[in-house]
Amino acid sequence: MSVLLLEGRPAIVTGAAGGIGRGHVLHLAAAGALVVVNDINGNDAEKLVAEIIGAGGRAIVSTHNIGTRVGAEALVQTCIENFGSVRILVNNAGNLRDRTLLKMSDEDFESVLTVHVKGTFWCTQAAARAMVSHGQGGVIINTTSGAHFGNFGQTAYSAAKGAIASMTYTWALELARHGIRVNAIGPLGSTAMSSTARDAEGNRAPEFDALRNGPAVVYLCCDEAAAVTGQIFGTGGERLSHMVQPHYGKTLVMQGGWDLEAIRQYFPQHLPGQFGAFSMSGKPYPFRDGVFPPQSDQE
Repeated sequence: MSVLLLEGRPAIVTGAAGGIGRGHVLHLAAAGALVVVNDINGNDAEKLVAEIIGAGGRAIVSTHNIGTRVGAEALVQTCIENFGSVRILVNNAGNLRDRTLLKMSDEDFESVLTVHVKGTFWCTQAAARAMVSHGQGGVIINTTSGAHFGNFGQTAYSAAKGAIASMTYTWALELARHGIRVNAIGPLGSTAMSSTARDAEGNRAPEFDALRNGPAVVYLCCDEAAAVTGQIFGTGGERLSHMVQPHYGKTLVMQGGWDLEAIRQYFPQHLPGQFGAFSMSGKPYPFRDGVFPPQSDQE
């Protein structure tokens, strides 16, 4: 990179030692950022830091567990103690416990939401408070996924990523007055975590280079993206897409309000035709003829 767009800016990347997080770290460091490489896998984090230092960059290791408030706050404090402040936070850490609804346990569900949702909340709150205190503004990049559109076997993961998307919109509104921008990416990347994912037919996802999400993260963190906040982008592979914020579609208006008979009359005429593709797979709406119990259940 010929221009150091992030020269001297302290940055934290969680879940950074491998896969998508590793790509973020390498690109941020190449852009001049001072990077805290956070991962519970300390050995891989050490290797990545050594690689960055060997290339002339600056980075340190953090093995704090962001699945706890104590760990998240200690991570931010480590960045401040070593680099003077925190200007960039990339919430990348995650886990998977893929189960269908009928097979999911409370522990599966809680484990995923703790790391993704609470971890993102705890890290962001600690970093945002530090950014406000230092008065230099900052950038927060969250990690969501197309899975929050719905994905077979991923109740917990989909719920977590949907929550992160909604938190991104809210934090962008709240933190703008402090000069803090908040965006999110839905990255593509073949990683150890994604290797368990299957669609409804049991097929694995295609392979994608996990490192290719880093350039978009660098751009969203730099001053050239000063007008970009409260947005989500699909990154990785050959795409760079804007993930449109949820909004109301076709709306029917009935003077005096809707009673049941009016709904029964007008709903079938006007709304089913609006039902398009849904779920991460984006296949056409599959239930146009109705959803009914299996024949064996009716006997």
